[in-house]
Amino acid sequence: MRGRVLSIAGSDSGGGAGIQADIKTITVLGGFATTAITAVTAQNTLGVFGVLDIPAEFLRSQIRCVLEDIGTDAFKTGMLGHADNIAVVAEEISGYRKVPFVLDPVMVAKGGALLLKPDAIAALSEILIPVSTLLTPNLPEAEALLGSRISGEDEMIAAAKALHQNGAPAVLLKGGHLPGSRLTDVLVTCDSVETFTAERIETRHTHGTGCTLSGAIATLLAQGRPLRDAVMEARLYLRAAIVAAPGFGAGAGPLNHTVTMPSDGPEQQTL
Repeated sequence: MRGRVLSIAGSDSGGGAGIQADIKTITVLGGFATTAITAVTAQNTLGVFGVLDIPAEFLRSQIRCVLEDIGTDAFKTGMLGHADNIAVVAEEISGYRKVPFVLDPVMVAKGGALLLKPDAIAALSEILIPVSTLLTPNLPEAEALLGSRISGEDEMIAAAKALHQNGAPAVLLKGGHLPGSRLTDVLVTCDSVETFTAERIETRHTHGTGCTLSGAIATLLAQGRPLRDAVMEARLYLRAAIVAAPGFGAGAGPLNHTVTMPSDGPEQQTL
């Protein structure tokens, strides 16, 4: 077991996303998962039916208990819910600037439920994104952060660059919401712009894909992988978990987090 990862996110009663997906992903990839829960949700593959927020000061207590005793080699955030939680996270991790921090800006659930209050988007942009190592938005999240539509690969690249210029040290913009038989993700860092393309897997079992990808990247960074390598390996793991999905539920089903990562990878192109 190598690499301690503190996941700060919401709980998914259906087990496919949030804290549950993070714990499974981190463990399967050989890391040690610790958690700070921001909210408890009542949800399944059909949607989110209720959200119970954890008080911000209790979130702070969870984070401090972990860091003061166990420590961490990486942070990963998912559903933060509201501005008070964002402020707490920014304050509590401020002394760990050299520790990798993967920020998944969870805003809307797969079924459409709002998971980040509108007033929290500004707080996310202003105080949390600039201290992250990697921002991992999907297209709707990037559109909300930028206030503009993204309808093609060229616009994806422009949007990822804009997020980087707006303060994110690195951005992995995920293109799964675009139509077509192939999907492309864009990685922008201080040094390069790179695309990763793969054939789309036609399936409804995609619940928790964003949580799983960001959790995998955080684990690999905690284990000392360079950012680009962590992104590539995490994408392989995610793809394998989608292919091996168990088929549970009547809606957007969960992945199979217990898969072994394949050795071959997607195409990549440096721009």
